[in-house]
Amino acid sequence: MAGFGGMALFSGLLLAGGVIYALLVYGRDLPDYRQLADYEPPVMTRVHAGDGSVLAEFATEKRLFIPIEVIPKRVVHAFLSAEDKNFYQHPGLDFMGIARAMVMNVRNVFVGRRPVGASTITQQVAKNFLLTNEVSYERKIKEAILAFRIEKAFSKDRILELYLNEILFGYGSYGLAAAALNYFDKSVDELTLAESAYLAALPKAPYNYHPIRRKEAAIGRRNWVLGQMQENGYISKDAMQTAQAQPLDVRPRSAAANFRADYYEEAVRRHLARDYGTDELYGGGLSVRTSLEPRLQAIAEKAMHDGLIAYDRRHGWRGPITQRSIEGDWPSRLAAVPTMLGMADWQMALVHDVRAAGAVIGLVDGSYGFIPFDEMRWARRWLPGERVSQSPDDPADVLSIGDVIAVEPLPDQEKKTVLDRFVTDAGEPVGAVGSYALRQIPAVEGALVALDPHTGRVLAMVGGFDFAASQFNRATQAERQPGSAFKPFVYAAALEEGFTPSSLVLDAPFVIDQGEGQGKWKPRNSSNRFYGPSTLRLGLEKSRNLMTIRVAQFIGMDKVLGLANRFGLAQGMEPNLAHALGAGEVTPIDLTAAYAMLVNGGKKIEPSLIDRIQDRYGKTIMRNDQRDCPQCDATEWHNQAPPTLPDHRPQIIDPRIAYQVVHMLEGVVERGTGRRIRSVGIPLAGKTGTTNESFDAWFVGFAPDLAVGVFVGFDQPRSLGPGEEGSSAAAPIFRDFMAKAFEGEQGIPFRIPQGVRLVRVDAQTGVPARLGDQDVILEAFIPGTEPSGGDIAVLDGPGSLALDGRLRKGTGGLY
Repeated sequence: MAGFGGMALFSGLLLAGGVIYALLVYGRDLPDYRQLADYEPPVMTRVHAGDGSVLAEFATEKRLFIPIEVIPKRVVHAFLSAEDKNFYQHPGLDFMGIARAMVMNVRNVFVGRRPVGASTITQQVAKNFLLTNEVSYERKIKEAILAFRIEKAFSKDRILELYLNEILFGYGSYGLAAAALNYFDKSVDELTLAESAYLAALPKAPYNYHPIRRKEAAIGRRNWVLGQMQENGYISKDAMQTAQAQPLDVRPRSAAANFRADYYEEAVRRHLARDYGTDELYGGGLSVRTSLEPRLQAIAEKAMHDGLIAYDRRHGWRGPITQRSIEGDWPSRLAAVPTMLGMADWQMALVHDVRAAGAVIGLVDGSYGFIPFDEMRWARRWLPGERVSQSPDDPADVLSIGDVIAVEPLPDQEKKTVLDRFVTDAGEPVGAVGSYALRQIPAVEGALVALDPHTGRVLAMVGGFDFAASQFNRATQAERQPGSAFKPFVYAAALEEGFTPSSLVLDAPFVIDQGEGQGKWKPRNSSNRFYGPSTLRLGLEKSRNLMTIRVAQFIGMDKVLGLANRFGLAQGMEPNLAHALGAGEVTPIDLTAAYAMLVNGGKKIEPSLIDRIQDRYGKTIMRNDQRDCPQCDATEWHNQAPPTLPDHRPQIIDPRIAYQVVHMLEGVVERGTGRRIRSVGIPLAGKTGTTNESFDAWFVGFAPDLAVGVFVGFDQPRSLGPGEEGSSAAAPIFRDFMAKAFEGEQGIPFRIPQGVRLVRVDAQTGVPARLGDQDVILEAFIPGTEPSGGDIAVLDGPGSLALDGRLRKGTGGLY
């Protein structure tokens, strides 16, 4: 007996010595476990649209942090049963579990199975946070030492919180909250018992229990976890059996948004990376609320897409993508053709036969289809300079056998086309097939910006035809000449200098000597005609270049650029008369914001994409609207008056003058170059813009509470082709956007500020209307500037307006 006691004492001393040795050898230079107290796991940044829907997520590890306090007990019980049922009892190591594992591993040696571990949740925290995944006894010893230390420093709940937010669940999911979303499209508190058990089964080996590729193993592991929960007393036998009988139906998380906003998302990402750095962007857990309006964004995407395609079709068919043989295994050859960028909603097809009624095509899946001739009549032969030949008389004028082309299924696929006298390679008749339309990816590009004119909040933005084809955002990055879309600011400067909408300006030839060796500058109207004395309003409505030049020369380009600078447009512009016709360069977003400042009454705004940013703890770290509103914090309404919000926007132009320009721009839509917009049927105003040789086409305009700018042009500037202008290339996109945006609404009239008098005048001469006059409009005047019925002076060059209002003779700028 004494010998046994001595052996026990010796064994105890040996064990104690081994522990001391391990502490001395392996306990040195271990990572500082106290850093876990301040540990903040990388958490994804989530970007939301204005209605709260998820727009985008940015992360290196897709993780959402969730506090232990809000995790339901059934979920916690599932993980404890699967990973560490004695978690709340052991000191970091589960000695009974280790003993069981040792016995099992002895058995596994003889049957050739892998050894099993007995790591506790605390040990897994030590390994995942502080050590590597190296498989060695040395790492296991270090893991055990750290587990003891962690248990002494932190509560069990804190350790479990770290574990559940750190571990990988597969499906690109880091942490429990992300896994619940990615597997079941649910928040953690919505998980059923069966779903909780499945997620608890994953940390052991996520890819061994894949819900689709290894579904049987996944269900088996889930049911084992449910059995452990019942055995541990967490659930009843009936609850276990009910949950085990449920199918494993994962519902991968729905797309971040059901609308496309690629250019908007990328602009927000760039903003966040610039202001907060990439570490904070991809791991800081920011919650970003943008101003994007999903409905308007979807409308903008479609309007731009359809508008660019419509322009492209007007300019003909540039030919097939490539050619391939139709013999033998043609589906494989077709599948090997790289899909062209910009074909997100279209398919590749191979032309098998061309007949009078249309073309027979083969698709990548080996099936056949038919393109009726009506769906390719647009495909006139393209000629250099964006010119086209006559319309095709026969499908053979467009397509040939072996052409690889882009097609789109026609909407009504129930109407099948019967292919007579067409058989497969095996000699079998094909029969009835679906109908398709011939498509072509536009070579032209464009941009659309829609913003709130009162705040500058960007509600929708499209930067090109397809983000996959080009990430260059033409809405914010393309600096292009605005052409005549700049003219409203020339006329606004003239109104500030004493002109009225009824002031007469001579529309006649204008020649100016540019200096030695520079030749003479001879601007002209787009019609190549001259119209004599015309009102300022007519000059803007009809976009008369010669009148604009005379106005700018009279008031001085320094006045024009001074006003443009207030509207954020003068950067890089020079004080020469060509810039009065839009020869400077602007971005679509800046030009749209400038127009917005006209319709909002002359208040300064800055375009903004982001309303608010919160950190991972919900603290607001950025707010675009800095106004204080104590009354806005009221939780209930007790008949109190609505809160009064202060207006800190600088006044950059007299609101009466701003309205006069808006009123004239209404005339552009009613009677001028923007007449295509009139069909929308609500109060709208705006201006076309076309540069020399039609390199750039614009339409920028607004309703009282929505400003929209549209640009169309080639990335490598070249002519849009004969007859193409802002009214034909850009205005239809603006029109379609506004028509859909205000669908079902009557619209509201433009707001008239105090101090404006509306006077009935002759639309052509600007003089007060008389009884019986037919062509009469209401003109906006600042009181005291209304025209009288007498002679009106005509601006005919520098110094041509006498102080007494009489016409002063002179060359009028004629050389």
